[in-house]
Amino acid sequence: MNQFFMTRAAVLMAVSLGAGSALAVDVAASPTLSKIKSSGTISIGHRTSSIPFSYYDANQKVIGFSQDICDRVIDAVKKETGTPNLQVRMVPVTSQNRQSLVQNGTVDLECGVTTNLKSRQQQVAFSTTFFVAGTRLLVKKGSPVHDFGDLSGKAVVTNAGTTSERILRKLNDEKGANITIQSAKDYGESFLILQSGRVAAFMMDDVLLSGSRTLAPNPNDWVVVGTPQSFEAYGFMMRKDDPGFKQVVDATTTGLMRSGEINTLYTKWFLKPVPPKNLSFDLPQSEQIKKAYANPNDEAFE
Repeated sequence: MNQFFMTRAAVLMAVSLGAGSALAVDVAASPTLSKIKSSGTISIGHRTSSIPFSYYDANQKVIGFSQDICDRVIDAVKKETGTPNLQVRMVPVTSQNRQSLVQNGTVDLECGVTTNLKSRQQQVAFSTTFFVAGTRLLVKKGSPVHDFGDLSGKAVVTNAGTTSERILRKLNDEKGANITIQSAKDYGESFLILQSGRVAAFMMDDVLLSGSRTLAPNPNDWVVVGTPQSFEAYGFMMRKDDPGFKQVVDATTTGLMRSGEINTLYTKWFLKPVPPKNLSFDLPQSEQIKKAYANPNDEAFE
C-alpha cells in the first residue's frame, strides 16, 4: 500500500482510539490478535539495560520510554480483543535474538530500541517510528578520539547484531582504518569493556551511549563525541503479514503523536531525572524527532 495512504489511515485510526472507541479490527483475521485472545496472554519483548527506553528498575520491573508507549498498545489490544484481564508476559531480548523471537512467535511485540531497516523489513514489520537517534562514540573525557577519523589503529566496542557494528565493519573495509572491533552482547557489557580500558571508544546510538554513561560511578568522566554516521528510526517489531495487529499498534503510537501525549512522555524520560541514579539526559527533541512526530510514518531511513 502507498506509504501516504498507510500513514493517513493510521491517523484516522488514531482519532478513533483517541475518542475511546475500538478500531473494529477483525480479530479472527489477525493471527497475532487471535493468538492473544485465545491464550489470554500477550508476549512483550524488552531490553534489560537500554536506558531510558527499556530496562529494569530496582524492583526488576521493566520501565522506560519504549515501555510506556508499549503499555498504551497493550491497553488497545485489550480493548480490541475484549480481554480486559489480559496477562502480559515479559520476555528479555538481545540485539542478536530479538528478530528471531518475533519471527518464531515467542514475542508478539518487541518494545525495545530496534532500528527500522529495509533489510529487516523483509523479515518483520515495524510500527510507526517513535524515536530517531544518531550513531556516535562514547569516550573517556580527555581522550584523543574526537571523531571517527581518530579511530584508525584503535579498538572499538559495539553491540553484536547492530547497525553500529555493520557501519564499523564497512568503515574498516572502505577506509582501511585497521580498527579492532569487539562485539558485546548488550550495552552494559560494551560499557564495561570501555571502562576497562581495553578499547578506545564505544560506538552506538547517541541516546543509548548517554544512557550507558549514567551508570558509571562518575558519569562526567565520559562524553559522547563524533559526527553521526547514520540516523536510526526506532520502531516496535512484530510479525509480517498481519495488518490487523499492525493497525492496532500504529493507531496507538500515531494517536500519542497527534494528541501531543508523546511530548509528555518524552519530557519524562529525556528532560527529567530518571532511574537508577536520578540523572537527566537533558536531551531536547532533535529536528529529526520533531519531524517524525509531526508526520508519523513507518519508513526506514535506508
